[in-house]
Amino acid sequence: LTLKEITLPGADGGAITRPCALAFSGNYPRALDGLARILSLDMRVVDPAWIGMKLRKLLNYAEPLGHFMAFVPTLPGGPRRQQVWPSTVAYMARLLIHRYAMLGVLNEEGFPLREMGVLESPVASATGATSTQEIAGARCPECGNATLIHRDGCEFCTACGFVGQCG
Repeated sequence: LTLKEITLPGADGGAITRPCALAFSGNYPRALDGLARILSLDMRVVDPAWIGMKLRKLLNYAEPLGHFMAFVPTLPGGPRRQQVWPSTVAYMARLLIHRYAMLGVLNEEGFPLREMGVLESPVASATGATSTQEIAGARCPECGNATLIHRDGCEFCTACGFVGQCG
């Protein structure tokens, strides 16, 4: 697994290092090439909330008979422990989230440390109403609110805009 990083100028005059490309080498399933390419594109989105959302979704990806035991990435000096991972893709997502955390872009759960303003929830207007009306429904897997409804044949969260399974 190769992770290419780029250093960009920060808003406060400093520098920000962010991953910008993902690649594999050696013997691996070639199906992972497509995943590496799409994640590389996702890494280039300005708001780190986007890649954080994509990586969090991959944490639960399971492959048939693909589970294995590996070390959980921790910060230096942290406890070393092992965990059973559902797939290579899930473990790779955890490693990428950990690298983003080491760079100070995401936290260890995969959420951004600073809001960029590109991907944010609707803000309240002067009257106190939000721009989208939240409708009660099932629990959303993305934001955890009980606002998941069926719209146009797909699962849709009225709180965060998550679109789930269709059909």
